[in-house]
Amino acid sequence: MGPRSPERKEGALVDTTRNLSKGLAVLRIAVGAGFLYAGLDKVMHFAGAGKAFNAVGFLKGGTLGAAPGSAEGAVVNPTHDLWVSLAGNPGLMGVINFLVVFGEIAIGVALILGIATRFAGILGGLMMGLFYVATWDFSHGFVTEQFMYGIIALFVAYAAAGEAYGIDTILDRTRLVRSQPRLRYVLG
Repeated sequence: MGPRSPERKEGALVDTTRNLSKGLAVLRIAVGAGFLYAGLDKVMHFAGAGKAFNAVGFLKGGTLGAAPGSAEGAVVNPTHDLWVSLAGNPGLMGVINFLVVFGEIAIGVALILGIATRFAGILGGLMMGLFYVATWDFSHGFVTEQFMYGIIALFVAYAAAGEAYGIDTILDRTRLVRSQPRLRYVLG
């Protein structure tokens, strides 16, 4: 086959851009669905637990950490005392419980809809970073579920995934955003 015509190359470029945009939208929606499900599960109790979500048990027992060769029940996590002290503060626990559930649901909805995507992605990455440090579980390696969710959420923010079939595309064209370009830092 001979060289392609410029029209063909341009068409291929458009198809590639469209495909990348679709893939980015799917990734954004999938990670958003993960956040949304986690938050809704804490409210609706899909597994049938029927109890209100409370992070105290996790903060006391799930933050011991684990490393290859560490004894079961040994405290490996250098931040364990911080999490236990938070669990011992009932007033603060009400705030933490609310923030975890509200955060997961809000981040999930924002990512699914593609609204304030950069802001939601950064908050999702921050939340997963805190969960990653809190669990400190390296018994199966460095790459954990929290690590992956955090990296993907940050990538979605960096890639301006809200512009891929998201509401951010519509908001970018509004007079408010055009007159206040700083708002684009939360959109995308």
